[in-house]
Amino acid sequence: MELGIRGQTALITGASKGIGLSCARAFAAEGCHLHLAARSAAPMEEAKAALEAEFGVSVTVHAADLSDDASMRALADRVGDVDVLVNNAGDIPAGDIEAVDDAAWRRGWDLKVFGYISLTRAYWIRMKARGRGVIVNDIGNSGENWDARYIAGSSGNASLMAFTKALGAVSLDHGVRVVGVNPGPVATDRMVKLMKRRALDWYGDEGRWGELFDKYPGKRPATPEEVADLILFLASSKAGYITGTVVTIDGGIASRGSII
Repeated sequence: MELGIRGQTALITGASKGIGLSCARAFAAEGCHLHLAARSAAPMEEAKAALEAEFGVSVTVHAADLSDDASMRALADRVGDVDVLVNNAGDIPAGDIEAVDDAAWRRGWDLKVFGYISLTRAYWIRMKARGRGVIVNDIGNSGENWDARYIAGSSGNASLMAFTKALGAVSLDHGVRVVGVNPGPVATDRMVKLMKRRALDWYGDEGRWGELFDKYPGKRPATPEEVADLILFLASSKAGYITGTVVTIDGGIASRGSII
């Protein structure tokens, strides 16, 4: 399917691994030029070389700490105008209200919750002035399927869902679309870290995290590529009348009221 996105430019945060790196490949395969941002430079440089060689697109790497407003505004200034922004950088800690202390909670929210808001604010102004653009927020299904054992993440994701819907409700008046994606468990390094915490809570042994797969729909998590394909579609002209909504991709977990 021709998605009508060839030749556009996308900025993807958290692009050094997982869903962000899969997004980079998906957008490059559709002929998009890329700006990749994350803390770790080496994997992004490796991706840059591979994507430019395979797809003939230009890829620019931005290695930076994205956990404060000044960093996000500086990133937007370096990158300049883009057609698509994918907010994906985040690492909110697992644990219940007693396990997650104030410092860890704030660090997690600074990177993801306030990070998404800061970079969206910077690009909203730019996109509104141009009369076009798409912002996709990769959020997480715990924002609609609350989990006391992931309380900082559930609270932060719920906030980002409301933020996405509120801004997306009016954004098309200015030619801009704002949408969100709510993945459930995804086969990434971060998922393993969260599953180990879950196994510790449930079984008293983080080494039993692999047993949790039996509880998933289809006995597996989503792949990063499946999430990236959804993000790509929502960013494309094929989704041109979709805004102010969040699409869940979790195999039905949230719909059946299950944590996993």
